[in-house]
Amino acid sequence: MSQQTSQDMHTVKNKTILITGAASGIGRSVSVGLAEAGATVLMLDKKSRHLETLSDEILDRGFTSPVILPVDLMTITPETATTLAQAVYDDFGKLDALLHNAAELGSPSPMDQYDMDYWQAVMQTNLHAPYLLTRALLPLLRQETDTQLLFTSADVGRAPQAYWGAYSIAYAGIEAQMKIWAEELENTSHIKVNSIDPGPVRTQLRRRSHPGEDQASLPTPQSVVPTYLSILAGGHRHHGQQLKA
Repeated sequence: MSQQTSQDMHTVKNKTILITGAASGIGRSVSVGLAEAGATVLMLDKKSRHLETLSDEILDRGFTSPVILPVDLMTITPETATTLAQAVYDDFGKLDALLHNAAELGSPSPMDQYDMDYWQAVMQTNLHAPYLLTRALLPLLRQETDTQLLFTSADVGRAPQAYWGAYSIAYAGIEAQMKIWAEELENTSHIKVNSIDPGPVRTQLRRRSHPGEDQASLPTPQSVVPTYLSILAGGHRHHGQQLKA
């Protein structure tokens, strides 16, 4: 019972929660925390080998068995998203929470010099894929009486900055997407929709985006797990809010 409170453990127990970008960083730590708390975690990531290692670790520690979803968000389409949603329905019959956590950094540079391959990768992974997955999984989220749709965001999405290019624009789009979903679902479902900025956390993406930073001074991914668990468990009444860890 290292990171979560007994209340968190009670409220997420037996819930089915899908996390993208589950193989590393915050996604990895949240996956472990949820499994420890008794949730069935559907771990989605393109890094199959990393997912297998993580699954073995969770099982070795005696936590709830997770499910591996080796999906590359760069290639996801409306059709493959629908197929994924059908598979989740066939296997579990429900979905209690969806955390969009996967991210591509791209290459911070002036807008007029931005590498177009990086641009496409960031927009697809950080903005387009969350929309496709949300749309496909929405019927499952609608079935339950207390479900969570949580979008990962970033400070440069909420306050765009020079040289952050596609990354900043994609997360500005995520904030807009979150607000629209929240307004459209407010009176037609029990889904709570929010975004979360985890802040500076000691992850591989952070090392790449801030190479001169003292990583040892940053909070670990494990330190933000209680916040994520509380939100994904429905331990709040926020809706349409820009949250911070």
